[in-house]
Amino acid sequence: MSTVGNSTNIFWHECPVGKSERQKLLNQKGCVVWITGLSGSGKSTLACSINRELYSKGKLSYVLDGDNLRHGLNKDLGFKFEDRTENIRRVGEVAKLFADAGLICIASLISPYRKDRDACRALLPESFIEVFMNMPLEVCEARDAKGLYKLARAGKITGFTGIDDPYEPPLKCEIELGHKDGVCPTPVAMAGKVVSYLEEKGFLEDDKE
Repeated sequence: MSTVGNSTNIFWHECPVGKSERQKLLNQKGCVVWITGLSGSGKSTLACSINRELYSKGKLSYVLDGDNLRHGLNKDLGFKFEDRTENIRRVGEVAKLFADAGLICIASLISPYRKDRDACRALLPESFIEVFMNMPLEVCEARDAKGLYKLARAGKITGFTGIDDPYEPPLKCEIELGHKDGVCPTPVAMAGKVVSYLEEKGFLEDDKE
């Protein structure tokens, strides 16, 4: 018998088909591409662009979008500190399962707190690629496609990341994307940089014996 969290009398059950077999079947390595940044920085657009680029190369990926997940898996969570931590914990565990299945999981969330992102990295230390969308607040606020910054500035939304709640940028991410000489690269160009990284690190092919 064993105890995990608040559960008792549970056991881990191994199956004969494991991660290595699934990776050979897909000819790729399971991993998590975790995209973090302010609201309006282009995370979801980038995630979909990466997904499309991988599809064109015959690679299987899946996008876990923060807003989409709050329509289902995390619809019971709000935006207070504890809920945000639980939101990221759940997504991290789901992303780990996708990577174990051999997929390239693309997680797109603000994930403002460094500690929570690091906890997700600890689940897959060799297969976690953190992508920081380093876009200035003024650029994100000017886009404001969802009208959230306007509501936050008017005090109608509280605890909004970048306005009255902090965003803690990564200290050591694998990929940083942002403005260069005042120009923002296209989503296709940024996706290409991420996919090139995955190619260089060997995630787009399985180890041949």
